[in-house]
Amino acid sequence: MKYLKPLNLFRELLKSNEIKKSRLLGLDVGDKYVGLAVSDVKNKIASPLSVLPRKKTNIHLMAGDFESLISELNLTGFVVGYPFDRQKSSPGAVQVKLFIDDLCKTGKFEELKYTFWDECFTSKNVDFLLKPLNLHPVLSKTIIDKFAAVGILQNF
Repeated sequence: MKYLKPLNLFRELLKSNEIKKSRLLGLDVGDKYVGLAVSDVKNKIASPLSVLPRKKTNIHLMAGDFESLISELNLTGFVVGYPFDRQKSSPGAVQVKLFIDDLCKTGKFEELKYTFWDECFTSKNVDFLLKPLNLHPVLSKTIIDKFAAVGILQNF
């Protein structure tokens, strides 16, 4: 995987969309889950996709899931939520970097590009909206992760 600054990823996306309709995948990386959102073919609207369980031992399973999504949805890049509002060495920032490093080490995404985007308050905003619904905590958590990924991708 190759890191690009957000504006450069957007420029690459514009170039690739002239040739083919390509999409982006938004990721909200958490301790236990990775929330996923996908853009439409015009890259204007983000929609919730799913939540993948995250463990150190299942990175190759996750890589397989990402490979399937890349081919099925014609993905050209990832927009990864990153806690820019905190210190670089915060646990959340380290966790995101380690996740991306682990994905890169699988060697399955050489052509894929990614960028980091500020995830500031995305999960909190969704949590605030869901609070009045009194959902089961597990259901609430998966919804929060998916829609936090939507917030990250839509803001990009």
